[in-house]
Amino acid sequence: MTLNIGDKAPAFEGRDQNGNTVKLSDYRGKKVVLYFYPKDNTPGCTTQSCNLRDNYSDLKKAGYEVIGVSIDSEKSHQNFISKYELPFTLLADTDKKIVEQYGVWQEKSMYGRKYMGTMRYTFVIDEEGTIQDIITKVKTKEHAAQLLK
Repeated sequence: MTLNIGDKAPAFEGRDQNGNTVKLSDYRGKKVVLYFYPKDNTPGCTTQSCNLRDNYSDLKKAGYEVIGVSIDSEKSHQNFISKYELPFTLLADTDKKIVEQYGVWQEKSMYGRKYMGTMRYTFVIDEEGTIQDIITKVKTKEHAAQLLK
């Protein structure tokens, strides 16, 4: 499935780091930064998440709610949040439903080996649930600046 700017964001339901159910509809009336990343505690994902953390107050002032999604477990997310003091929700998409809904579960290649994995994509969703922006070339050290442009 390929999503485009102007499309309705797929309604999702997932579990956060504490096992609570989180739905996109919970954020109706708010702007959402939905960022997908490959894996907790890896260099690029840590840099990206910490950049969002360091600029979190500016993102909140701009009206954004931040939600991270990876296929890691709730426990992994708890450790990641605790280690880096992340102030936002991380969804544990262990069954890969959300990554598939958003089309970010794709074939990747590393050192000539092909495998399926989560693409580092970010979707900006408006108050009505419409996709306003899709960032496919995420700059991990400058991700908040890409959102606040």
